[in-house]
Amino acid sequence: MEIVSAIYTFLLVLLMIGTIFVVIFDDGDSSKKIAWILIITVLPIVGLLLYFMVGINFRQSWYFMHKKRRFIRIFGKRANKQVHELLFGHRHDNLVKKEYLPLTRLLASDESTCVTNGNGIEIITSGHRKFELLMEDLKNAKDHIHMEYFYFREDKGSQQIKEMLMKKASEGVKVRFIHENIANIAIRPRYYNEMKKAGVQVEKFTKPRWPLINLVTQLNYRDHRKIVVIDGKIGYTGGMNISDDYFVRWRDTHMRITGKAVAGLQYSFLSTWITADGQIDDDFSSYFPMCSKECETEPQKMQENEKIENNGIPEALARTPIQSLDMKFRFNGRNKLIQIVPDEPESRWPNIHMGAVWAVQNAKKYIYIQTPYFVPPEPMLQALQSAALSGVDVRVMVPKKADLFFMGPANRSYFTECLEAGVKIYERAGRFIHSKTFVSDDYLSEIGSANMDFRSFNIDYELNAYIYDDTVAKVNKAIFLKDMEASREVTLETWQNRPWYKKLIQKVIRLFAALL
Repeated sequence: MEIVSAIYTFLLVLLMIGTIFVVIFDDGDSSKKIAWILIITVLPIVGLLLYFMVGINFRQSWYFMHKKRRFIRIFGKRANKQVHELLFGHRHDNLVKKEYLPLTRLLASDESTCVTNGNGIEIITSGHRKFELLMEDLKNAKDHIHMEYFYFREDKGSQQIKEMLMKKASEGVKVRFIHENIANIAIRPRYYNEMKKAGVQVEKFTKPRWPLINLVTQLNYRDHRKIVVIDGKIGYTGGMNISDDYFVRWRDTHMRITGKAVAGLQYSFLSTWITADGQIDDDFSSYFPMCSKECETEPQKMQENEKIENNGIPEALARTPIQSLDMKFRFNGRNKLIQIVPDEPESRWPNIHMGAVWAVQNAKKYIYIQTPYFVPPEPMLQALQSAALSGVDVRVMVPKKADLFFMGPANRSYFTECLEAGVKIYERAGRFIHSKTFVSDDYLSEIGSANMDFRSFNIDYELNAYIYDDTVAKVNKAIFLKDMEASREVTLETWQNRPWYKKLIQKVIRLFAALL
């Protein structure tokens, strides 16, 4: 018995030492390494199991890269020259302000799409508005519907959208649907089988083809994107999932896009669909109708931007009750510059993280950020501090009450470092704010699925839209200022006087923040 115990102890210690060396030599964030070493040391068995299931960074691993290379081969053969030119040709970069050209190139450095012109936008701040718009667009679909969501629930609003998808499939429209299976594990298979029987093509984000391999390589990865593409002409993306939480109860931000930028959403969907083993027999070019003529000609001269003073959106917004942020922020014309930026484990570079750091470092006047989860990696934290210390008006808005019990202390564990540098922190009361938005200097806006945390920047499948436009930026700024009416500013003095037990909880949670 003693011999068995000694052997067990020896093997456990050997495995611990080996794993700690793996952690040390990983290219990930140093704070994340320290957290894992602490867990493995204090709770050896639990720590080892957790590390091998969710701790190893499989970015660029053989499993993901094999699937990515397969999609690139298929897309290269089945999409025409015009599609490639629109997605990756940098034809419209020169329309962006000169000082933002480095950002556009940075964001397109790893098979991400380039800047497109000829786009129309509606910024959606109301879940009810998104539901109405989406239902109407789905109803009018003629050729195909491509939908990819992190959450797709079984509640009232979700059921109506599900029924519409089934109805359109029965009418002959090609309906493809990707669901994040780990996040929606509570949903019964019968729910998706009903869709399949009606003709909807349904694919899981991950499949347990090799259970052990899947457990190790995929458990910690999520498809956090929210994408809809209808007939290759209309696209949706942003923070809103398909659930009554988003349609009724929460405050979130989404976008409806028309024009060439829909090509970026389509490309991202097709990539996920193929890597999830979905089948498409058609020529891919047929899913990019925006390339039929426009790509063969030189970009048309940009229309003059709408005068924000004339359409009166900020002024009207200022008079709107904070409870009803459901105005129609629709920009007429098709002159908006948009760059669709996906990020995923197959990416060589963390595009969204690097883009966010660049935007903060190069801001001159102000930076307004909304995020439900504020757990910034070290480069992002230092960029925010540097900007504030240099005189830039940096404001970060988070929910007063988080939807996950550990996220409140995790968010607040970063407040001290930010406040001491001059970053202004606002906690929004009332409806839980789920928006993931960024606006700076009355020109650059960002709306998407990525939170400002380790998971979104380094692990999950995410997608953000970058908008280079003064009118859109001013409206996003006005929306942020409106949300401030329901927010409380956290001052350094009051923050330092918080109870000691809250400080302790936040310090402990901070140790594991990189793992959340």
